[in-house]
Amino acid sequence: MNRKGLYWLLQVLGWGGFAAVTIFLASLSQGVTAVQIWAFIVLAATNLISTHFLRYIVKRYNWFKLSIGQLFFQSFLAILALSLANFVAQILINIAFGTLNPAEDFKILVILANIFQAILLFALWFVMYFLVHFLDNYNTTLKYEAKINEIRLNHLKSQLNPHFIFNALNSVRALVDEDPTKAKTAITRISNMLRFSLMMDKKQTIEFGDELNTVKDYLELESIRFEERLSVVYHIEDEAYSYKIPPMMLQTIVENGVKHGVSNLVKGGTIEVKCREGLHDDLYIQVKNSGHLTHQPSLIPDEEQGHGLSNTVQRLKLIYGDKASFRIFNSGNQFVITEIKIPKQKVTFE
Repeated sequence: MNRKGLYWLLQVLGWGGFAAVTIFLASLSQGVTAVQIWAFIVLAATNLISTHFLRYIVKRYNWFKLSIGQLFFQSFLAILALSLANFVAQILINIAFGTLNPAEDFKILVILANIFQAILLFALWFVMYFLVHFLDNYNTTLKYEAKINEIRLNHLKSQLNPHFIFNALNSVRALVDEDPTKAKTAITRISNMLRFSLMMDKKQTIEFGDELNTVKDYLELESIRFEERLSVVYHIEDEAYSYKIPPMMLQTIVENGVKHGVSNLVKGGTIEVKCREGLHDDLYIQVKNSGHLTHQPSLIPDEEQGHGLSNTVQRLKLIYGDKASFRIFNSGNQFVITEIKIPKQKVTFE
């Protein structure tokens, strides 16, 4: 049901319920005639029309953009005006249906009681209308932000695939002439990784174990190219397999360690992958690679440096907000550590 249909449904149910309750209470105290029932129904219809007119005024003059003070003041005046109009409408309806009792209906206390009752009634309608409006707008805003985040994430993933393919093919190119057999093995591994990458393309997060298998394929591929110059060590706690992480994230961090660390060293180096669960249901991923940071790498996308780290930071921010963290730092003079913290939580826009 659209917003307009929902509005009219609530209007009819609300004022119809008001008429039914009023008739029921009147029947308990003094009994009601058919004419009085119709008078109550017409009064409820009058209230429906008057509140709909108020809604028109609210939308026409954009009361939603008023300050709290202005909104409160104008709402009070509108409710007071509606209440006075409601009292006049009651008199006219009673005259039209022949149910007016001047001796009772024009007593000061009765008049004040009727106006006060109308003020409470229209104030309740006003509060309900604005509450539904703001909740609907809030829900729409959340959906909009989730959709924007999904678009951004898809864009970031589209950057990763060409980035990964380029580096993987670069690794194989050197083997084609030197060792065709190893080159064939490497191409098979690339094929497996690309198939996995395509399968995961529409997912915002995947099982940690699936991502780790991709990392192992990648490092096996690089081991063919580096031979004895690359040493790989894994320290993975069993609890890590119960988490989900963004696809290609761990692989990108490992790839960064190989490309900017190990490959720049004559004797090669080590890639060490550690994954453990923290005290507050957080997954800590740590990639330690041989090398040294001469300056803190930019986390802003750069065509020359690639999209790896900046892409990772942006995806973490979009998916987890402030609950995830990323940092990269030197560990002594021989190693660089990249550490990511990921919470265990459901992603709401998958």
